[in-house]
Amino acid sequence: MSQEHLCVAAVPLFQHLDLEDQRIINRLVKHHIFQKGEQIITPDENPQLVVIAQGNMKVYQLSATGREQLLRVVGPNGYEGEGLLLGAQNENLFGEAMQKTEVCLLKQEDFQKILLQYPQISLKLLEINAQKLMEAEQQAQFLMMEKVENRLMTYLLDLYKTAASKQVEIPMKMKELASFLGTTPETLSRKLKWLEEEGLIQRKGSMIKLLDKKELENRLL
Repeated sequence: MSQEHLCVAAVPLFQHLDLEDQRIINRLVKHHIFQKGEQIITPDENPQLVVIAQGNMKVYQLSATGREQLLRVVGPNGYEGEGLLLGAQNENLFGEAMQKTEVCLLKQEDFQKILLQYPQISLKLLEINAQKLMEAEQQAQFLMMEKVENRLMTYLLDLYKTAASKQVEIPMKMKELASFLGTTPETLSRKLKWLEEEGLIQRKGSMIKLLDKKELENRLL
């Protein structure tokens, strides 16, 4: 017998609920498949919680000049939009499928009913939003680093901490990583090659092996 899959079970907001309550909430969820390049979140759409079941979604905003600034990549079991469900205005936030992506959607009115039935979720939501705010502040500090190579080394070390492995995979295309690091694809390519020449990394496509983690950390001091 295959294991029951509930989209909401992947979301920290609902993980502390028992299975039957998760099933009740999951009945309110709508499943949808987006093809590569299709918009999942746009400023003019009704607020909803987006849970990624399969695939990847890039979340970005547009600068005053129309340039895309990548904020994060949301993969399987990740989610986006919980702040919008509580009344935050989406003036400049977009979510786009990076490949064929299956999502679970929870509308604002249904989410508000859930909060009334499960008030403990509100406390969890405050905790999660505080964590996201801290991550946003960390990214702002990250982009203030003057040298692109420092941003790149910091990013690779963060991937290492998350994966707990010296063999890490960049979860986005080079163009998107360049946007995330606040640089151009050409500059990013040069910096990756420089790290290889310095004997700090070994690269094969999106797979990067950290050859000298300690020296990478020393370069940031």
